[in-house]
Amino acid sequence: MPQARPRPRAGPSPSRPRASRRGLASARLSPSWLWRCRAGIGARGWGGIATLWLRLSRARPRPRLRPRLRARLLPGPAEDTRGAAAPAASSAAASPARAPPLGSAAAGPEPPEDKDEDEDDEDDEDDEDDEKDEEDEDEDEDEDEDEDEDEDEDEEAQPAAAPCSQVALKCVPRDRVRHWGELPDGARAPLEIVLLDKVSTGFRGVIRLLEWVELPSSFLLVLERPERCQGLSGLLAERRFLPEEEARGLFGQVLEAVRHCTSCGVLHRDIKPENILLDLATRQLKLIDFGCGAFLQDTAYTQFAGTLLYSPPEWIHHHRYHGEAATIWSLGLLLYHLVVGKHPFRRGQEIIWGRILFPRWLSPECQNVLKRCLSMQPLDRPSLEELFSAPWLQGVHVP
Repeated sequence: MPQARPRPRAGPSPSRPRASRRGLASARLSPSWLWRCRAGIGARGWGGIATLWLRLSRARPRPRLRPRLRARLLPGPAEDTRGAAAPAASSAAASPARAPPLGSAAAGPEPPEDKDEDEDDEDDEDDEDDEKDEEDEDEDEDEDEDEDEDEDEDEEAQPAAAPCSQVALKCVPRDRVRHWGELPDGARAPLEIVLLDKVSTGFRGVIRLLEWVELPSSFLLVLERPERCQGLSGLLAERRFLPEEEARGLFGQVLEAVRHCTSCGVLHRDIKPENILLDLATRQLKLIDFGCGAFLQDTAYTQFAGTLLYSPPEWIHHHRYHGEAATIWSLGLLLYHLVVGKHPFRRGQEIIWGRILFPRWLSPECQNVLKRCLSMQPLDRPSLEELFSAPWLQGVHVP
């Protein structure tokens, strides 16, 4: 009777020894792979794992790549390259992936290149282009001759237009407009525009108003601007004061501008170096900024507008002034600033006392003009016509 074998106890199956596992794994790998695995396992750390990965990737066979063919445009008739097919051909060349590869059934066999025929076609095309260009040039010359004749006739019929110069833009907010006026055509506009419209035509000493536009919240003024210009205040800041002869010429121009405005019934009310523009090319002065201006009246003004530092003493004492007397006062302050380089009255108390100091280099004639213009009594100041007849202002050259 055969001896019975003992049954295995319930539980996990006994694991195989490491040698049997290694043998089973080695049996499945080729000798070359087995050597590489042993070399990689023998290495330590991340460097060994990286080395193993590189060796395994190098051991894989690389597929052979077929040479990539570039699509070329086949030569065709001349009208195809000039017509609507030209953009399509360029798009096909730009994306060769959409075009069928050469040599395939879709593309057909590649025709042989005939250089002689292509050159002949190109020569014929060049000849045709040259003939068309010559015809176009002849037509252009005829048209130019006709246009020149028309232009000559127009020039004979009409005077030549003035060249376009630079302009200055001034924006006046609507909520800051305090006084309104009426233009000759009946349109209602801010008083500054109405005054400029009266004085800026037919006289070079006042800035010219070219156009004005009404916007929802403001008014835009398009003003004349010389190509090379500088404010009189900037000129005084650079040179401090001017020689008496040069100051006399500039002051004479300001008097001409003020007399022109007065003849038009306009009072500027803010004459100072900041509101006088000098054309550096012609040395011509222009009076600007009529934002504080008003219509000239014989009665006294009870509201002041302008720069308080240039206000006459009667305004400080009585809060009223007459237009012509106040203008002569501001002209005296301007002349003192030109020949001395500073304002004669730095504080209001000095205006009340009326003490004026003159430097030694000023001539007696210039001092006489300053004393009369800066008189404390308005009735003692000269009028504009009397100021023009002063000996110091005789022989003034106005450009």
